[in-house]
Amino acid sequence: MFHSPKEIAENYLTIGCSKARLSTGKLLGLSFLAGMFIALAAVGANTASCMIENPSLAKLVAGLVFPVGLAMVLLAGSELFTGDCLIILPVLEGRVKMWEMARCLLLVYLGNFAGGLLVAWAMNTGGQLNLFSGALGALTIKTAAAKCSLDFMGAFWMGVFCNFLVCISVWMSFSGKTATDKMMAMYLPILLFVVCGFEHCVANMYYIPAGLFAMGNEQYLALALQNGVDISGLTWRGMLVNNLLPVTLGNIVGGSGLVGALYWGIYLKKARPQPAVMDREEESHGSESSQKSVAKAGQ
Repeated sequence: MFHSPKEIAENYLTIGCSKARLSTGKLLGLSFLAGMFIALAAVGANTASCMIENPSLAKLVAGLVFPVGLAMVLLAGSELFTGDCLIILPVLEGRVKMWEMARCLLLVYLGNFAGGLLVAWAMNTGGQLNLFSGALGALTIKTAAAKCSLDFMGAFWMGVFCNFLVCISVWMSFSGKTATDKMMAMYLPILLFVVCGFEHCVANMYYIPAGLFAMGNEQYLALALQNGVDISGLTWRGMLVNNLLPVTLGNIVGGSGLVGALYWGIYLKKARPQPAVMDREEESHGSESSQKSVAKAGQ
């Protein structure tokens, strides 16, 4: 009915090799699409939860919507930085070079960023943030400001556990043999990471630029300031240094280390051959036999 974890690990070796060796053009194009998919999921999550006053309920509603982004990534075909951290499996198996993985992740990261930026700019320019009399624009600023105010280690660990869950979600999706199976399998870990408030570098490539663009709108900015939002750290430098850097590092550790490397060690790593040690009794018996043979030969 479904692929076992060991089968998933074995199947991903071929998948990871293919991803690592895609051409530059294909990687950039597919990652651009993935950046848009995740950004649009973020747009939907913010829109759905915008007018909910209870923070916990707002998180839950956002979490119910956001998994649509990864569903599009997995089923429509695209390349997502966080999920591609699993390429560590064929690297550890010796089928992909480390530089090939690094090249793939760099190109995918840039493509994801471009897709997120486009959606962030378009939502501001197209007026989508005008919904609820500008409250959505104010929420967008508030969300971005909060992400830029995280301390380094806090952002790092939120990134670790985020991509642990994202890569578990991707892993679980590979257990399915139909589109429905895959969507059902990947849904819950993504819901969990959103509800917990963990940090996803590609999602933040929408959330923070969208907030920065929204600050250029006087109505959105005024509403955000009225609600006590501190925008002092919300800058392009703050985005890169205070959020994307630690979150990206955490995402790599969570995806490549806690999921990819562990599953490789459990399901794929070959046991080292043990040196043959002759049993002492056999060795003794062999020596006795040799002595008898020599004695017979002498006779």
